[in-house]
Amino acid sequence: MSAKKKWSADVTEHSDALDLEDHVFESDDAKKIAASLKRSAEHSHRRKAGPFQSAMSMLNFYINRAGKNLPAERRQVLEDAKDELRAAFGREKDD
Repeated sequence: MSAKKKWSADVTEHSDALDLEDHVFESDDAKKIAASLKRSAEHSHRRKAGPFQSAMSMLNFYINRAGKNLPAERRQVLEDAKDELRAAFGREKDD
């Protein structure tokens, strides 16, 4: 079998909408993840949606693609990053 990477890994590394910082989703700091996504979204000229939507979509994409292979504590950091992203863009959480 070949050691091909999954298409989802390729998307997060070479997104057409955002130029992500290397290893952005590997940080243990939700605030750093959110800040990085915010910077990437605000500096992108290729995104189709607004900066907030683009950043949140990429974060959700990463979480969804990792699925059940994502350890609980890693998932929690990424879920916390959603709240940090909302705060960074001055958005309230939809409850």
